[in-house]
Amino acid sequence: MRWEDPYAAPGQVVGLFGGSFDPPHPGHLHLSREALKRLGLDQLWWLVSPGNPLKQHPPAPLAHRLAAAAAMARHPRVKITDIEARLGTRATADTLAALQQRYPGVRFVWVMGADNLAGFHRWGRWREIMANVPVAVFARPGQRVAALSARTARQYAAYRLPAQAARLLGRADAPAWVYLDMPMRPESSSAMRARAAGTAPDKGNGAGKAGPQ
Repeated sequence: MRWEDPYAAPGQVVGLFGGSFDPPHPGHLHLSREALKRLGLDQLWWLVSPGNPLKQHPPAPLAHRLAAAAAMARHPRVKITDIEARLGTRATADTLAALQQRYPGVRFVWVMGADNLAGFHRWGRWREIMANVPVAVFARPGQRVAALSARTARQYAAYRLPAQAARLLGRADAPAWVYLDMPMRPESSSAMRARAAGTAPDKGNGAGKAGPQ
């Protein structure tokens, strides 16, 4: 299947949900629907990352993960894209900069799970990400305390929007972020991979990506 750049018109608010999606699962779609509804997004893009072939446990081939994501995310405003591979970016900060240049006038919101906020200060150029794009953080099982007491949450406490103002996030100037509770689902890609391999699940992705992996 040939993948093309998703279309977004100037003035639209587009959520960016990045990760390996290895494999995609109903939890990804559940979070996506919540993001569309709670943030008032025009679209949500799943940025399926190319992965790093030099890592000890690289993800499944990109084409397989894209096809699986497309089969899972049957929603008219959820778009599956390999644009990161075609941009040639790996770091989230570089991907965001390239997308903002390619889509002038589009308002991007970075969407991630609370587990990522807990370790966000370990991402490459994390302050640059916070300075350049609003961030929406969605609850993950057992992660609320770790996320809201993490370095990023404390350092950017003054820029946190109340949950009831979440629909304003896409029009807010960065830095701006919101933490949103939502009904919990237990799925995670790392747990699914671990069950398939008969091993313990990975603890965090460490790759500067976001959302349930």
